[in-house]
Amino acid sequence: MEGLFFLTIKQPRLRRGTRGEQTMKVAVVGATGLVGTKMLQVLAERNFPVTEIIPVASERSVGKEVSFKGKAYKVVSMEDGIAAKPAVAVFSAGGNTSLEWAPKYAAAGIRVIDNSSAWRMDPTKKLVVPEVNANVLTANDFIIANPNCSTIQMVVALQPLHLKYKIKRVVVSTYQSVTGTGKKAVDQLFNERKGVEGEMAYKYPIDLNVIPQIDVFLDNGYTKEEMKMVKETNKIMQDDTIRVTATTVRIPVIGGHSESVNIEFENDFELNELKTILANAPGIIVQDDLANQVYPMPLWAHDKDEVFVGRIRRDETQPNTLNMWIVSDNLRKGAATNAVQIAEYLLAANLIG
Repeated sequence: MEGLFFLTIKQPRLRRGTRGEQTMKVAVVGATGLVGTKMLQVLAERNFPVTEIIPVASERSVGKEVSFKGKAYKVVSMEDGIAAKPAVAVFSAGGNTSLEWAPKYAAAGIRVIDNSSAWRMDPTKKLVVPEVNANVLTANDFIIANPNCSTIQMVVALQPLHLKYKIKRVVVSTYQSVTGTGKKAVDQLFNERKGVEGEMAYKYPIDLNVIPQIDVFLDNGYTKEEMKMVKETNKIMQDDTIRVTATTVRIPVIGGHSESVNIEFENDFELNELKTILANAPGIIVQDDLANQVYPMPLWAHDKDEVFVGRIRRDETQPNTLNMWIVSDNLRKGAATNAVQIAEYLLAANLIG
């Protein structure tokens, strides 16, 4: 049955105000959560042309207030979010909610950008990182998937190198912020740091510890998070020949995810040329000044939209192979900013507005 709702899709409405100005309604679904709050912040900071914000959340949050550009807005229900007829709805409310409600929003002519894992590997849905593959979006795409945070920052750095040297294999180990789990995990970290008893987001303490498990284990011994990085990378970069293997780890930091990435290319590279390619690529800031001990860290990436790349060096154990270190704020580029950038692309391509 999925797909049939596209037959009844209406075009999103861009209304004109009393003075003839255009109005852009934007819904943020899951507006009271960590990522939803960050989406509101990013929409404001990037000056997305919102003339009416519609914060949407579960029934238990209806009536609460959220702030957008200094003004308070009351949270509305999922049904009222549809009735408000926004041009675009940015979802960050979990996979089950998205599976139920994204098709309903899409059927009403509302472009949905979904931050959950619900639609990422659906072959009928686009999985988009704007710096890599925004050009795949068309007028027929009413549910667009936002990739996993760890995948987003990695492919931003991989894509310009793949275009030049062709990537054969990627080995990635991640060092992921507790913010990727949510507020409960942040509270656990700081409770432990203060010696306060509290609710546990993880089976084990996270302060002064490293947990080599993110999400559940699968039959092959990898976690679901690790396999997301494998499959999503191939889909976003539109190349199933790239082999990816991942180990994902939770560490006691906030501010962003870090990744140690080893890349084997089909073609050899000259290191200075490769660094120049990265420095000129959209969305990347190279921090690779070893003499002054300058390299990417979550401390510097926090609350920024870019992907930071450093420790760029040749792997001396085999030909055509590179090591580098990638850091990005997982709540911004890894979630909210990437979703807003998709909306920006839709607007520029006249697919909304």
